[in-house]
Parts: sequence; C-alpha cells; structure tokens
Amino acid sequence: MKNLKITNEGKALKEKIRLESMSVYEKKYRLAGYSFIAGIDEAGRGPLAGPVVAAAVILPQGSLITGVNDSKKISEKNRELLYDVIKNECISWAAGIIDEKEIDSINILNATIKAMYKAIGGLSESPDFLLIDAVKLEKTTIPSESIIRGDALSISVAAASIMAKVTRDRIMREYDKIWPQYGFAAHKGYGTAQHMDAIMKYGLCEIHRRSFTRFAP
Repeated sequence: MKNLKITNEGKALKEKIRLESMSVYEKKYRLAGYSFIAGIDEAGRGPLAGPVVAAAVILPQGSLITGVNDSKKISEKNRELLYDVIKNECISWAAGIIDEKEIDSINILNATIKAMYKAIGGLSESPDFLLIDAVKLEKTTIPSESIIRGDALSISVAAASIMAKVTRDRIMREYDKIWPQYGFAAHKGYGTAQHMDAIMKYGLCEIHRRSFTRFAP
C-alpha cells in the first residue's frame, strides 16, 4: 500500500507539473493585467459532413483541471467527463456553430473564424484577452495571441478544444439517428473507409459538405 501511495503521489505531481507548463500563457497575461482570458479552439474543420464548432472558455485563475489536454489526445469517454468538469469550474464558456451549408458558401477557414467570433460573443463574461489556437482573429478589438498547437500549450485553449469536440460529437450522434446508414456516431463525419463506402453506396445526405465531396456520384 505504501508503494501504491508513492506511485499515486508521483503521478499527481507529474500531472500538476504538466498542467503548470500549460499555464504559462495564462500567467504571462495575468501578470500583464488581464483578468478574463478566454481560450478559443475549434472542432470539425476536416470532416466531410456536419458543422464546424468553436468554443471559448474562461477558466478561473490558477485552474488546473486534471486531465485537460489537446482533445485529440483524450479518449471520447474522458472528454465527456472533462466536459462536465470544465462546464462546472469555468467562469464562462460558449460554443459557436456554423453548419455545412454555410461552410460550402464561405469556405471552411472563414466558417471557422465566424464560429470563433460567435463563441466569443456568446460568453456571459466579456474576455479581456484571447488565446487562440493557430487562427488569427483580425476583426476583434480584444487583444489576443494566436498560438500554433495552442491546444497542447495552453490550458485555456485545451479546455476549449474539449468543449468544441464534445459539442460537435454530440451533434453528429444526433445526426446518426436520422441517417444511420452513414455511421456518423462512429466517425463523426470524417472521411473513414466506412464513411466513404457509405457515400458511394447511398450518395450524399443533407448534412454532407458539397465542397468536400465533389468525388461523390
């Protein structure tokens, strides 16, 4: 039992160090005088079907939620658990959703940017600084920094990546009930072999992105 306790304490310390290392940007801008720092990220730029979803999350100062990381590095089960923890602990969070028809109309980059603005606008507490994963938001007056691989380097952006991913996955599971033949609950609209085979067999459905699926019969 003693060895088990030491092992658990070691894991907890390692996780705390990891989360502290992901809080460097937050600490930097809090020292600069900012209080409500929002992390911004998206999910769903690559799929052949469904919306792109962005999330904005403002965490309390010093928040170190165990397990928070780039959503792609976390299992679906753990993302769902963390979604509830982040929702309960954050100062504010909001999602911005742009559907497949608008993606086709304005392209995926512009749709992603629009989703991010919607997420920021949906926050109940106005942020005074933005940490954004990769994308630059040039039309906002809020000071910001765009961080390449921000979902792995900033705890706020990582939290946003989880909220965006879970929100989108839930949408795609609902779509699976309407169009079960495509397997949306399994692949969430990405171009897996299963999804490609279904497109070739059944054609496109209402939520497929036409600009992404010009190969379809």
